[in-house]
Amino acid sequence: MFDVGLGEMVVLVVLALVIFGDKLPSAAQQLGRTLRQFRSMADNAKSELQKGLGPEFKDFDIADLHPKTFVRKHLFEDDPLDFLRDADPTTDDLPYAVPATGLPGGERPPFDDEAT
Repeated sequence: MFDVGLGEMVVLVVLALVIFGDKLPSAAQQLGRTLRQFRSMADNAKSELQKGLGPEFKDFDIADLHPKTFVRKHLFEDDPLDFLRDADPTTDDLPYAVPATGLPGGERPPFDDEAT
């Protein structure tokens, strides 16, 4: 987002010293105070939102609503065998309970010469 090299950083520091001069420490203190207030307001808003949603959403995280996080969570972190649990909820150990569909008696699998 900000592509600032070492030379640009030095120029910015020199400009800050020239512009603010002896007021630089108080300006930095005011900036820090403002950032703490913003962080406090964001934390309060988050806690109020979680309190308003109720106990069902106690582990709700606002960052989950970011589109990248939402897609990653719902498309890539799901258990691929969830659809089998929905079909047969009595099955606890799914990888061993799914019936194998092997070929009978050492039969060779089909092979398509034109496909390769």
